[in-house]
Amino acid sequence: MRFLRLIIAAAALSFTAAGASAAEPKEGVDYTTLASPVRTDTGKKVEVIEFFMYSCPHCNAFEPSLHDWVAKQGDKIAFRRVHFPAGGPNDAQAHAYLTLEAMGKLDEMHNKIFRAIHVDRNRLNKDDAMTDFLVKNGIDKAKYLEYFNSFAVQTKMKRAAQVISAYKVDSAPTIVIDGRFVTSPSQAGRPGMPEQASQQATLQVMDYLVAKAAKK
Repeated sequence: MRFLRLIIAAAALSFTAAGASAAEPKEGVDYTTLASPVRTDTGKKVEVIEFFMYSCPHCNAFEPSLHDWVAKQGDKIAFRRVHFPAGGPNDAQAHAYLTLEAMGKLDEMHNKIFRAIHVDRNRLNKDDAMTDFLVKNGIDKAKYLEYFNSFAVQTKMKRAAQVISAYKVDSAPTIVIDGRFVTSPSQAGRPGMPEQASQQATLQVMDYLVAKAAKK
């Protein structure tokens, strides 16, 4: 009897290992690797970048899960966002994002902007509309305009297209890990899969890629 139990236990372990192997994200399916990686400067931390847009409904839907995932990673990663300049070098939302980032006000305003656009249906796609909204939500107008027109923010706006081109990103939300691994809900998910399930699949791929990058 004991010998039989050992055989059953061994079979169960073998099945579990096979399932884990089958679930491992596949390059070219769940993620891609950049042919020309972008150099990172985050020390022992793994760099994670989200390319997003405030106007993107999928970015808005992904935000709560992504926020929790970033918090769970703690000091293992260095996380940042890049806003797609969908409207070109004068994109109002991308410009506002960089301005708030420079001011140190992103944590305060990030979710409020998402809510204004996707819940309150305030498009915020013009500089004046965005500025008025931010001022109504406690941002000092004079200070905001000072940063908005600063050389540093203007330079980042001009370089945005180059940054996106370097990472070969063409949609949002897209996640780049360690300057070389690229994934997204549209890639990690499957046709017909609910959006929340696609998001969870993406987070699992991100877990795998962060661990993979940390080993190297």
